[in-house]
Amino acid sequence: MAAPMEVALVSDAAGPLCNCSVWELHSGSALPGYRGGNSGPRGLALLGGEHLLGAQLGKSYINVWELQRKDQLQQKIICPGPVTCLTASPNGLYILAGVAESIYLWEVSNGNLLAILNRHYQDLTCLCFTDDSSHFLSGAKDCLALVWNLYSVLQAEPSQIPDPRHVWSRHSLPITDLCCGFGGPLARAATASLDQTAKLWEISSGELLLSVLFDVGIMAVTLDLSEYHMFCGGMDGSIFQVDLCAWPVQRDRTFQTEQENGKVFKGHRNQVTCLSVSTDGSLLLSGSHDETVRLWDIQSKQCLKTMNHKGPVTNAFIVLAPANMFNPDGKPSVPLPKFSKHLHGTESNDEQGSEGVTLRLGLHQQESGESYLEKAEKMYSQMYSTREKNLVGDQEHLTIQVSELEEEVSTLRKINKNLFDFSARIITKPAK
Repeated sequence: MAAPMEVALVSDAAGPLCNCSVWELHSGSALPGYRGGNSGPRGLALLGGEHLLGAQLGKSYINVWELQRKDQLQQKIICPGPVTCLTASPNGLYILAGVAESIYLWEVSNGNLLAILNRHYQDLTCLCFTDDSSHFLSGAKDCLALVWNLYSVLQAEPSQIPDPRHVWSRHSLPITDLCCGFGGPLARAATASLDQTAKLWEISSGELLLSVLFDVGIMAVTLDLSEYHMFCGGMDGSIFQVDLCAWPVQRDRTFQTEQENGKVFKGHRNQVTCLSVSTDGSLLLSGSHDETVRLWDIQSKQCLKTMNHKGPVTNAFIVLAPANMFNPDGKPSVPLPKFSKHLHGTESNDEQGSEGVTLRLGLHQQESGESYLEKAEKMYSQMYSTREKNLVGDQEHLTIQVSELEEEVSTLRKINKNLFDFSARIITKPAK
């Protein structure tokens, strides 16, 4: 079996023919790109290894391509305003988009708009999920970075705006980029800002672990997979390498460019807009407003390859190429539904559809029946009332209640088994 291929996905603000160009990372060979429109900053994302999403620059819609059909847009997701940032959950079940100061959350399986989160005070600039899709982070021009628990967002009543798990307010100027490490809710996250600092946080506790001060505003940040290094792209085109395991350990550091000259990548002539590290941690990909994408050797700090573009680079990241990307006969396992423009539960009945497969948590169900949490609460109350009645000797009623509870438990076990079997079939389904 051939080793997985790493590819770079790159978009710029002025590409006349190609929205997203693709090239093989190690050989540098160009691969067929995706045509139609231009994707805005932080506006390019892979969805479930089967689709590519691109937020149209300055427009109120998201372009969607099937990975194997590069020359033809499959559909457009209409949004209420220009999309300033975009991401998709690693498990392929949810899409997040920033529109002005609001976060829009869609469910992929049926296209329902599940939540609109309005906890920022100025326009969103970046969004990212944790690797297990349990949490997501948002950054905005209001200098705040928020950590959201996806489960809490899905459980919230439609009339209520859920509270974020953490509010990080240590930056004094707009947030420009976010990056999550590995570990799900135990991961570390990095934030970059125009206040000339990059900060490292712990998602579980919300604590600030490290703050590094530079002499220029920071426009992009990323971590290598081992999280030994944090890479920060500056407004002057420099890329700084921060050692996270340096001794002595200091929470507040100042990056002295003159003293740490061996930890600076120099070559870009304008601000760095995006950074990404290869899987083995040996290569760094950077995009810039100088209309170039550069591939660097991290150990030597040498530029290995320069790709010229027609406009400022808006997105550039490294991914392991999904199987469908190079299989012209491949098709998505589940077709995308039409995405709703209205919050789920508020649209008119004639707009409610039943397309796709419905995977639900809590209150967001197609039917108006009880959620699992409501059933669990009901069972608990039944058990509690049964225990009280047993104390007064109502043995006959106790027998009836126990029988009902056993039947309810059996039903829930069947539902759980069906969900497990369905998930197992989707996960283990061989690629075509």
